[in-house]
Amino acid sequence: LWEPHSSKLPNTLNKNPVEGFSAGLIDDEDIYKWEVVIIGPQDTLFEGGFFKAYLTFPYDYPLRPPKMKFITEIWHPNVAKNGDVCISILHEPGEDKFGYEKPEERWLPIHTVETIMISVISMLADPNSDSPANVDAAKEWREDPNGEFKRKVARCVRKSQEMAFD
Repeated sequence: LWEPHSSKLPNTLNKNPVEGFSAGLIDDEDIYKWEVVIIGPQDTLFEGGFFKAYLTFPYDYPLRPPKMKFITEIWHPNVAKNGDVCISILHEPGEDKFGYEKPEERWLPIHTVETIMISVISMLADPNSDSPANVDAAKEWREDPNGEFKRKVARCVRKSQEMAFD
């Protein structure tokens, strides 16, 4: 099991920094709750945004995936309206009862904060509207990505910039 004193997470993050996000403990006393800030990827509608999220690790990590929830408002097909992130890498390991995902696309104990963040940054750049967590955003993304979808994302980016310096 993942012991607080043997935790390699903070060390591996410092040795292998990934561009586009920062991560750290919300409270030094609780290693299971992290705050991350994702910088909207260049050449996407999210460019320039600062999107804050919480990563909550289960006590049996790395056998099971953390949960990720955006605190900053974000309009995206793969982010539920309450902020919950829905991507394969964060789904429980094993077979998908709906047959949509292959087991190797789901959570594996080899995943790290970096691989999760890379997947989320990739998700921002390339939404998957086939299995949306936000059906309205997915519909707008599919039907008119440069119309209402783009306007809502731009509003979220502006709000995230204002909140980033609070």
